[in-house]
Amino acid sequence: MAKINASPALSRFKVLDLSRVRAGPTCARMLADFGADVIRIEPPPGVDPNDAMFAAKRRGGDFQNLNRNKRGLALNLKKKEGVEVLHRLVKDADVVLENWRPDVKKRLGLEYETLSAINPRIILASISGYGQDGPYAWRPGFDQVIQGMGGLMSVTGFRESGPVRAGIAVSDSSTGLYAALGIMIALLEREKSGRGQWVHSSLLHSQIAMMDFQAARFLVEGDVPMQEGNDHPTSAPMGMFHAADGAMNIGVSGEGQWKDFCTAIDRTDWLARPEFRLNADRVRNRQEINRTVQSLFLNHPVAHWVALLNKAGIPAGPVYTVPQMFEDAQVRHLGVVTSVDDGAGKPLRMISQPVTLSRTPSQVVARAPDVGQHSDEVLREAGYDEAGIARLHQLEVV
Repeated sequence: MAKINASPALSRFKVLDLSRVRAGPTCARMLADFGADVIRIEPPPGVDPNDAMFAAKRRGGDFQNLNRNKRGLALNLKKKEGVEVLHRLVKDADVVLENWRPDVKKRLGLEYETLSAINPRIILASISGYGQDGPYAWRPGFDQVIQGMGGLMSVTGFRESGPVRAGIAVSDSSTGLYAALGIMIALLEREKSGRGQWVHSSLLHSQIAMMDFQAARFLVEGDVPMQEGNDHPTSAPMGMFHAADGAMNIGVSGEGQWKDFCTAIDRTDWLARPEFRLNADRVRNRQEINRTVQSLFLNHPVAHWVALLNKAGIPAGPVYTVPQMFEDAQVRHLGVVTSVDDGAGKPLRMISQPVTLSRTPSQVVARAPDVGQHSDEVLREAGYDEAGIARLHQLEVV
């Protein structure tokens, strides 16, 4: 089988993906979708006691969406011969990606110092829960735990509900994207220096970075962010409202938009109300302005208000279920959903990359590999002859 050619953009790079679960595979997927030769390395069946957690549903949507466009190599790193194979692969690789706890790299002899001695151009990208050192470095990372420690749960939901997790793996996904950005920066820098380096990101740091303006408000102004439900914490009216036939979100920010909003809904009399005069007044009187706006919105369906407000330059949109989201005209136009052959002649639908390049776009061209699906061809590329490959199989290294 020829190498997977999803795009010419990164086709000159080889990535050894040792990562599991979500953050690491998210990072590797982005590189693979833009053409990097990503080799997903995982233990042969029965070696890892957590196999059931990592890949119980290999043909399911989540695993396939995370691991498409990658080749598969089965490699038992608990055997010294397996580590030797990995070291051999490192010689002509560009990136090694892993999300083990920091001590595991040292135990296996796969820390940056060892890999860079084999290949000074290698970039080791390490993803962890809490960082590569410090008092929590040994802890296992899990998205919801990090959402709690990173402050996200404290600002999600309603005050009466207590802390609430976000409905997606925010810390996992953001860490994967930050890691991909770090890898690309390291690859660009290598063009000048000729040397690789160690790139590492953590779920905890990424989650706090994703807190963005909420965390910055505290650091600079001393404001402690609170749960605001569906309302924006610093602007009003901005949040979710109910129309005659469903829910919608609107965003009115600043005095110019407030004037345009009142004009669009034919309530310019609200501009003269002192409690609504400035954004700070509207935030302070949020409950009153929300009740006033809400009573008006119930008179017409969502489509009416969305069209009216957008025409006036006011951000507004319906609150969709997931099926409704995929049926939206703009979502279809953007090509958000793509498909690949599932291996049995049927289309397997996936989410495309949200970054579009005009000359070298990403593509989804191959489903996620089976365990060790490309082991022999990867080993041949690394210089193993048929007898050597047979020996590795006999030793249950691959």
